[in-house]
Amino acid sequence: MKKNDTVDISKDAVAAEATEPIDSKTEASEASASGEPASLEERIVQLEEKLAAKDKECKENWDRFLRERADLENYRKRANREKEELLNYGTKSLIEEVLPVLDSLERALNHASEDGLAALVEGIRMTSDMFVTALKKFGVTPVDSAGAPFDPAFHQAMTQVPTDELPPNTVVEEYQKGYMLKDRLLRPAMVSVSTTSKKDI
Repeated sequence: MKKNDTVDISKDAVAAEATEPIDSKTEASEASASGEPASLEERIVQLEEKLAAKDKECKENWDRFLRERADLENYRKRANREKEELLNYGTKSLIEEVLPVLDSLERALNHASEDGLAALVEGIRMTSDMFVTALKKFGVTPVDSAGAPFDPAFHQAMTQVPTDELPPNTVVEEYQKGYMLKDRLLRPAMVSVSTTSKKDI
């Protein structure tokens, strides 16, 4: 072997030995820059933390879904109630305007009966009956008054009448009819109420 060849091989070996640790440092530096854990245990810890965060996020989303679903259900119930209210009592203001017309018809009927105008009485009675029938179709019914026990929920006392013919606190006379709109009081009946006669006191 020539002397020069031996020198060249030695230089190659030194160069290889010099480059090897540099490559190892480069790989370690790249692993550190990529954020990858240095060990399996650290990687497991990171995955568990990510899983816990996702689990928390899932629970928060589920709670939010339940709240929004409850709000939607409450809105649906409220909308149904309002719709039912409108269907049942939407004609209230109209009927309140119409009732005075019926009152006038009934008063005319009473006065005509006293004057003996039979044909006029019959015509007014037929009109009044048609009116009452039409109102019943919308759920309007009269409040029982004359002879019934006085009930402040349905009657408005205009005066008191001392009498022995009726028990105390009984409706003696009805001045103006009261009406119900389905299960609600549309207006109270104006009445006089019996009291104990002074001679019985």
